[in-house]
Amino acid sequence: MYIAQQLRKSNIAEYLLYMWQVEDIIRAFDCSLSRIRREYIDRFDYTDEQKEEEADWFGNLIRMMNSEGCREKGHLQINKVTMQQLEELHVQLLNSPKFPFYNAEYYKVLPYIVELRNHGADKKENEVETCFNSLYGVMVLRLQKKEISTNTQHAVKEISTFIGMLNDYYLKDKQEPLEFE
Repeated sequence: MYIAQQLRKSNIAEYLLYMWQVEDIIRAFDCSLSRIRREYIDRFDYTDEQKEEEADWFGNLIRMMNSEGCREKGHLQINKVTMQQLEELHVQLLNSPKFPFYNAEYYKVLPYIVELRNHGADKKENEVETCFNSLYGVMVLRLQKKEISTNTQHAVKEISTFIGMLNDYYLKDKQEPLEFE
């Protein structure tokens, strides 16, 4: 909860990846709050009050996952809405002549998006989500200490730069709405 709150304010891209990880943590503990409390939350150096707040947060997420049907896979509606906001901003940036550097970065990363979609990515997901899925997949591979090919490392570096630009524009837009025309 504390990490999510901080990331939501400072880096929406990292926030979203973190929340996807939290969803997977919940699934790894079979959506059991008692297990999460005992085997996960208790490992942190939190006060009893902080542990209780963290457990409440996880409990709410578990309830949402159960009611939204994403106990086994998929993402919470709160995360889908954030993704949708990023996709809408992405489209606005692409359609505006005021953001040529964003456009240039997009066209630099577009071949990777196409390749990802040709290699099994869900063709119904938007381009931004394809980028996030690749970043999340590589993050999981790193956590599992699995080898990542040079080509994949290069693609992820380019995708990270692109998503970083989108993140920066998102934060700027939240502080003072961007003008697209």
